[in-house]
Amino acid sequence: MNLPNTLTVIRILLVPVLVVILMTRVPHHAIIGSVVFWIACITDFYDGYYARKLRQVTILGKLLDPLADKLLVSGALLSLIELGLTPAWMAFIILARELAVTGLRGLASEEGLTIAADWLGKWKLGAQIAAISCLLFGRVLDGWLWQLTDFKVFKTWSLGATLKGNLPGDSWGLFGVLGLFLMWVAMLLAVWSATTYFMSFWRSLGDKLMHGQGRLTGNDDGD
Repeated sequence: MNLPNTLTVIRILLVPVLVVILMTRVPHHAIIGSVVFWIACITDFYDGYYARKLRQVTILGKLLDPLADKLLVSGALLSLIELGLTPAWMAFIILARELAVTGLRGLASEEGLTIAADWLGKWKLGAQIAAISCLLFGRVLDGWLWQLTDFKVFKTWSLGATLKGNLPGDSWGLFGVLGLFLMWVAMLLAVWSATTYFMSFWRSLGDKLMHGQGRLTGNDDGD
């Protein structure tokens, strides 16, 4: 197994570690969980970097890399729900998008079509990582900054007071509320990117499927 694929496997193995740390709420679970999550995110960057640099792009890597990303995000989001740090319905929309796009890619693959990731997908993943990071570590960081600076913004924030009925937890500071805002951004980007994937799929295969052609309809004409 080459270096990029090894990094991808490490990321997959870190997911259950992250979930156990957060869901069992071990001492300092937010700090430890954040470190594990960031290490996993770093492997996501370097597996692609080394795959391109060393020219070690493989079919296995193409299969494992998106799977590792989805497992990491799914594990983190489910843990955040358990910890009461994010609304379940927002996490559901994000996870439903991942399942839907995976399904579309599988259907397109049956017809010999590859739907490549676009810039929206990359921004979506970036927003998810930023949101999860802020929600996991934001309240700890707010507490530290509150003690160091005595600035009220790190203990309570005006938007947090306004949305108090919609925010889990008792006290939300600047970075905690920023995490919730970024979760909204991630959710909207997820819906947007899912729409673009569906449109790409339908533009390429819609007419074919409507006329009962192709493997998906059971009438493959061999073209």
